[in-house]
Amino acid sequence: MTTEKLLQEAEALRDCVLEERRWLHRHPETGFDLTDTHTFVKQELADMGYQPADCGRAGIVALAGGKKPGNVFLLRADMDGLPIHEEADVEFAAQNGRMHACGHDLHTAMLLGAARLLKAHEDEIEGTVKLMFQPAEEIFEGSHDMIQAGLLENPKVDAALMIHVMAGMPFPAGTVIVSAPGVSAPAADYFEIKVQGKGCHGSMPNTGVDPLTTAAHILIALQELHARELAMDDRAVLTIGTMNAGTAANVIPDTVTMGGSIRTFDEETRAFIKQRMTDIAKGVAGAFRAEAEVTFGSGCPTLVNDKDLSACCETYVKELLAPGKAFSVAELNAMGGGGQSSKSAGSEDFAYVSQEVPSIMLALASGQPEKGYQYPQHHPMVKFDESVLPVGSAVYAYTALRWLEEHKG
Repeated sequence: MTTEKLLQEAEALRDCVLEERRWLHRHPETGFDLTDTHTFVKQELADMGYQPADCGRAGIVALAGGKKPGNVFLLRADMDGLPIHEEADVEFAAQNGRMHACGHDLHTAMLLGAARLLKAHEDEIEGTVKLMFQPAEEIFEGSHDMIQAGLLENPKVDAALMIHVMAGMPFPAGTVIVSAPGVSAPAADYFEIKVQGKGCHGSMPNTGVDPLTTAAHILIALQELHARELAMDDRAVLTIGTMNAGTAANVIPDTVTMGGSIRTFDEETRAFIKQRMTDIAKGVAGAFRAEAEVTFGSGCPTLVNDKDLSACCETYVKELLAPGKAFSVAELNAMGGGGQSSKSAGSEDFAYVSQEVPSIMLALASGQPEKGYQYPQHHPMVKFDESVLPVGSAVYAYTALRWLEEHKG
């Protein structure tokens, strides 16, 4: 099979994949509650001749190939949207108060396109391609849930790849960027800080313990972690995003609840920040006669890109795509004056897979700002350039086929 032939086949699927993407976009669902999405994807796979199987709470797995002995290569697409009311000017906008504002509808549609390509070339697959359709990426729980349910076993996965579309990038639509070896996405942790005081009338603060004043001092004190307790190369972000308390202007409430997130690029820094957050919150609260409890919820580890797989995928996408449509991070840094980090500030729960098997993340440019795609991911007005759909399907399929071909033994 030539690269030209595969690209032609992917292009022939354009209308089909586009229709699937738009259906998914009109019907966004969130977290593990993907009833319609799950049914749609599973039916599409069954119609292609696959035997899709449930995996975990809402995941789907299907196998391509397996007719020849060999390794197993996993391709992942996430299926969930966000609890955002869509404001994008598209004729297929969602109307249910949720939105595919991160491009997961494109990921799912592209992997369905790749499934068709792989089915057409099933006799040529030197091993097995495992297709992973994942829920709950936005809350960092879906990948881990599928792994716990046996995703990486039966058959055992040897390597894995994901693609993420990126809006607002200064590259022509369809440009593929291969992540450099090492960490490319930070660990993420969500947390809640509950400050317990003693409510009283606003005119008599001396009779109570003010949790709002306490929470304000905790918020400010936490910023000193970055300023005074981390080295200059310990990249981390600590954000307080919510603070909720009280119902009346003349009443000091009993409690304040703050919510936020942490992003870190190594596990040691991650553990240190979490411990010091607890120390600071409790210490500051104690100084103001209050109490504080810090609870850490869902999160994910760092996404680690395998060195050999990164090199292989750079070769494969350059074989597949026209010159100027595939780059490594190192090449982009050199073109831009050099030295810029390849690390993204956005976390990605494919990280759980990367902690278990050699993995790689590819970025697919899906809309230049000057062409009307100026809004970033997670914005209610974000749009993605649908012309990239055949490219994404071809990249998914070709990288799997080539890696299995080169790793027969």
